Amino acid sequence: MSERTGPLSDLRILDLTQALAGPFCTMLLADLGADVIKVEPPRGDMARFLGPHPEDRQGCDYGGYFASINRNKRSIVLDLKTETDRDTFLRLVDTVDAVVENARVGVMDRLGVGYEVLHARQPRLVYAAIRGFGDPRTGESPYADWPAFDIVAQSMGGLVATTGPLGSRGMPCGASVGDLFPGTLAALGMVSAVHAARRTGAGQFVDVAMYDAVLSLCENIVYKYAGEGRVEHPKGFGHPALCPFDIYETQDGAAAIAAPIDPQWKLLCEIIGRPDLVEDERCCNVFERVAHRDFVNEAILSWTRCRTTREVVAALARQVPVGPVNTAADIFADPHVKIRGMLVEVEQPGENRPLTLAGPPIKLTGTPTGIYRRPPRVGEHTDEVLAEAGLSPKKETS
Repeated sequence: MSERTGPLSDLRILDLTQALAGPFCTMLLADLGADVIKVEPPRGDMARFLGPHPEDRQGCDYGGYFASINRNKRSIVLDLKTETDRDTFLRLVDTVDAVVENARVGVMDRLGVGYEVLHARQPRLVYAAIRGFGDPRTGESPYADWPAFDIVAQSMGGLVATTGPLGSRGMPCGASVGDLFPGTLAALGMVSAVHAARRTGAGQFVDVAMYDAVLSLCENIVYKYAGEGRVEHPKGFGHPALCPFDIYETQDGAAAIAAPIDPQWKLLCEIIGRPDLVEDERCCNVFERVAHRDFVNEAILSWTRCRTTREVVAALARQVPVGPVNTAADIFADPHVKIRGMLVEVEQPGENRPLTLAGPPIKLTGTPTGIYRRPPRVGEHTDEVLAEAGLSPKKETS
């Protein structure tokens, strides 16, 4: 293990989360240097068993899904349904700045470790929750007791209805945005609340609903409906107010090209050998280009379809915004992601080769982020964490 160097190295968190939204939240904080103690039930986080799996399954009790979002954490096993482990957890609460969970409404309260209990014990504690539809403490939702997954949040928050081919019923994003964005907002909320607690001595409840988070991500559908009564539908590949701003087919793939500003449009026309389009009344400004989108796109496609993606990008780079449509294989071959530390080889336990994970996207020069600890085996650090809190090692149960 290397040293935690991030700006949150003085932050300690008890992490009760499982699956994706919560662990992604605490992963962001751990990458930034926080000491994240992952509290797992005896069976471990449900995500441990999802692949891709390493060759040595005996030496490593998790797959790639778990590894990606649980690096930089320590794992302890506590069964909060037992009085002994619940008491241990409460004593650990005295040593941390924040607790975060993503259980359904009421689960932590029934276990005797809900917000009010922990806040009474440690008034400066920040308690964060990520749920499908929020917590009644911040606003009663008619859906509060509904279970939720990423696709439900994407659908209800407006993302599915505005994504996909024109005329379609919509489709979810490839990435699990309904989990990842709520987790990101929860991390920001926790840091903000800890900052306030250190100033005032008073902790608070931080609540992020997955539905709310996706709705905030789709903010443009709100003002368009409120201002004009316009209901947004799947927009296809282009942009409703900008042109050209689209994905263009090439000989061997596709590339994104965006030249909505007149100087960029002029450059693009010169490069593709169509300077006549600059003065064409159908293309003379962005409003006309949007109105004649099909004509504009066909002019560009007649050029891109005769060239490889590499040739298209080479011709436009540094002059017109352009980028290849990358697959994972393309990303692994791109020098940018290696130079920027966005592909990081992380050791794995047992007789397993290192696993490459997506690196921390937040870069700081004085207190750098990083992946300094491999993902933990279930309960790997139980005795270590208890000792730090002045508690006796946990007795093994047969």
